[in-house]
Amino acid sequence: MIIRFLQVEVKIMEREKLKSRLGFILISAGCAIGIGNVWKFPYMAGQGGGGAFVLFYIIFLVIMGLPIMTMEFAVGRASQKSPVKAYYALEKPGQKWHIHGYITLIGCYLLMMFYTTVTGWMLHYFYLTASGKFTGLDADAIAGVFDAMLGQPLVMGGWMLLVVIIGILICSRGLQNGLEKITKVMMISLLGIMVILAINSFTLDGAKEGLRFYLIPDFGRMKDVGIISTIAGAMNQAFFTLSLGIGAMAIFGSYIDKKRSLLGESLNIALLDTFVAITAGLIIFPACFTFNVDQTSGPNLIFITLPNIFNNIPLGRLWGSLFFIFMSFAAFSTILAVFENIISCGMELTGWSRKKSSAVNAVLIAVLSLPCVLGYNVLSWDGFAVFGGAVLDFEDFLVSNILLPLGSLVYLLFCVTRYGWGWDNFKEEANTGKGLKIQNWMRPYITFILPLIVLSIFAFSLYDKFF
Repeated sequence: MIIRFLQVEVKIMEREKLKSRLGFILISAGCAIGIGNVWKFPYMAGQGGGGAFVLFYIIFLVIMGLPIMTMEFAVGRASQKSPVKAYYALEKPGQKWHIHGYITLIGCYLLMMFYTTVTGWMLHYFYLTASGKFTGLDADAIAGVFDAMLGQPLVMGGWMLLVVIIGILICSRGLQNGLEKITKVMMISLLGIMVILAINSFTLDGAKEGLRFYLIPDFGRMKDVGIISTIAGAMNQAFFTLSLGIGAMAIFGSYIDKKRSLLGESLNIALLDTFVAITAGLIIFPACFTFNVDQTSGPNLIFITLPNIFNNIPLGRLWGSLFFIFMSFAAFSTILAVFENIISCGMELTGWSRKKSSAVNAVLIAVLSLPCVLGYNVLSWDGFAVFGGAVLDFEDFLVSNILLPLGSLVYLLFCVTRYGWGWDNFKEEANTGKGLKIQNWMRPYITFILPLIVLSIFAFSLYDKFF
């Protein structure tokens, strides 16, 4: 009886692990791959002059994203805890780094407070396209569909609730049987759909011109757009695309073994993230140049411009349906990863089972997401104009402009200074296993220059927003 009791206790205390390295890479990449890749990246590239923006984006992804992602993974793997408890395991007695652990949890909730709604938009547009609701509509009528959706809280609320329920049900099934199994299928499907859509775009009349604009750097065009503006935009997009700073990556570091070094794994994830972002542009820009669409049209590109294009090409209903299911998968990959983070934190903070933490958080996230749903209609307020016009824009500002850069700075300083975990501890953990290693020659850059870059992003984003 006593032996059985002890076996149960050990089983309860054992930390869940991912089944495979592929699962870790796909889930972590899925967390990074989101609406920012497939919605924001193409229109940012369009506004930034095309090829030159893409070039600088890749450069900044390597010099900023890789080291900070490696640090998040290292903190998670060394602590074997969720982000809210990780600092407790690694900090020295009397230190207060653990305060940031609770802030990461707040950041995850904030992100889900609007991400669930936007994911609902993608599902709604998949339904509208697949069911033929856009068939026969002119450009003005298609533009009106988006405005009509924003004015219907029950429609948006219903889709948001569906997103929450599906996401929580998957995560409640466990790490291997729920999150890992579903994410593998979804991410492989996502990549397959993207390749099919890109190949179709290559057959369009404007493909050659669109690809030239998108892939070949034109520094003359960059000068016309604004050199500083292009570089700053690429820097911001490269930094924010990986969702670093709120523990979204650290949680998956705690689920993996020590067979592979973390810099190499971070590189694999960044490559997959970049592949999706670049391929999204390969889908969109040939269509823009074929149908004389302004490639700098911003967020409207997805919900107004592209439905118009799909409405006027052969098999447009099929291609449009594939596009919006691909968008839904991209958004859901982030939803599932962040839900897992929230559920895991709930389990460690309260001692609840996975199912109880899932049930409580299903209600909590649904309720917290309502202000975003109602912010376009019942709770619309002119005071949000400075952030973009709605509750969603304010929530996005808090996450993207404050919590992500400052959170990344905390992880960075914790890993490189003697007042935190320290360089030697970080390097030892990051270099454990086969693969790319952190080298000592990197230390001056990571310790002194990278924090200044992160601070400059934080300062510029605030200046850009308010001035």
